[in-house]
Amino acid sequence: MTRETTIAAPSSGPSSASTASPQPDAILARLQTLHPKAIDLSLGRLQTLLDRLGNPERSVPPVVHVAGTNGKGSTVAYLRAIFEAAGHRVHAYTSPHLVRFNERIRLAGDLIDDTTFATVLEECEAANEGAPITLFEITTAAGFLAFSRVPADVLLLEVGLGGRFDATNVIDRPLITAITPVSIDHVQFLGDTIEKIAFEKAGIIKPGVPLVVGRQQPSALEVIADRAGELGAPMQVFGRDYAARSGPDGLTVEIGGETEALPRPALPGEHQADNAALAVAVARAVADTLPNTAAHRAEGLRTASWPARMQRLTRGPLVEMLPPGWSLWLDGGHNADAGRAVAEEIAGWRRERPDEPVHLIVGMLNTKAADDYLRPFAGLPASVSTVTIPGETASLSAEAVAAMASTAGVAAEARNGVADALAGIVETAGARGRVLIAGSLYLAGRILAENG
Repeated sequence: MTRETTIAAPSSGPSSASTASPQPDAILARLQTLHPKAIDLSLGRLQTLLDRLGNPERSVPPVVHVAGTNGKGSTVAYLRAIFEAAGHRVHAYTSPHLVRFNERIRLAGDLIDDTTFATVLEECEAANEGAPITLFEITTAAGFLAFSRVPADVLLLEVGLGGRFDATNVIDRPLITAITPVSIDHVQFLGDTIEKIAFEKAGIIKPGVPLVVGRQQPSALEVIADRAGELGAPMQVFGRDYAARSGPDGLTVEIGGETEALPRPALPGEHQADNAALAVAVARAVADTLPNTAAHRAEGLRTASWPARMQRLTRGPLVEMLPPGWSLWLDGGHNADAGRAVAEEIAGWRRERPDEPVHLIVGMLNTKAADDYLRPFAGLPASVSTVTIPGETASLSAEAVAAMASTAGVAAEARNGVADALAGIVETAGARGRVLIAGSLYLAGRILAENG
């Protein structure tokens, strides 16, 4: 999912490009003014810019292109860890960022530094010549410039929004494509049914290019399979060609009649078994081009990291507000499927530690169906507090989220921010407990900036 961030306008105009140490944020703020809409799905504007830049997208390493609604970032995180464990140099392009825009572009294992980022942004700004273009499009062009200049063995390319008209879909011939679970989200851009959304995601499928498909609703799988058939793309499907079984001793992945015993994925949550299995299936499918063994795949699953996905926070002022024996967790999932996954995790916590109550703090954007997200939580948390996401004009108010929670059968209390919510929880705290802050990557980014 893309995140079109509001950045304070710089004090100087385009002439600041000639300064000795250009800052990416100042350039991003200028670029943000080039298009009146934050999201305007199209390939034409970006293709024109890439042509002017000499088509750097044609000079990047082999591409693994990943689309889907939920699990894209986690799947990319597992793939990056697997390939790096195998000794490969890995580029990665992901969105949104949580704290700094640089998080979106990883060059051969390292986040892009400010100087390199500013350089490619300025080149894109000059080549674009002030033409209308969205921030995501022009930063994607900057990413391709950077990827084309640093040697690597593979580029992990995460779709921003949808697939068919997403800026990343200018890659004509990826090494392989993957589609994670598809669910209802971004209906204003992708359509209001699973079938319409799946059609947009299936837009990344290319003629003859192998495709690996994660767990899907039957209606979504039918659309994806039809498109793959039309294009002659060989397809591996979760539940048919490969499967995952999670147990206390680890994860078992079955592919093509072979069984691979793996450790439990590093990222918490039962749903991560599916994401890890998809990554393993992709890694095995490209092993001829990017050699990797069962040992590399095991190491990748064991060491993968991805912030704000059921992440335990261990420092910062919010952590310090909690009594000894308590823990603070953070998750950025924000749609109905994410709500179900998080609710399942809370249910697991309660089974494991029935004496350890779980308290939920939720903030959400007005583009999300908060009632659908919150419905699976009915009867699970000891308390639910709602907050307005600070600094986000598109945030639902704490009162609005609380009202939508009530509609979903979840009793909630509106609070004046996360610190206020924590203070209210601590007032009635017992000897042990967990607090989970959830509902939005925007909120997660704010929390990580202060407590990460």
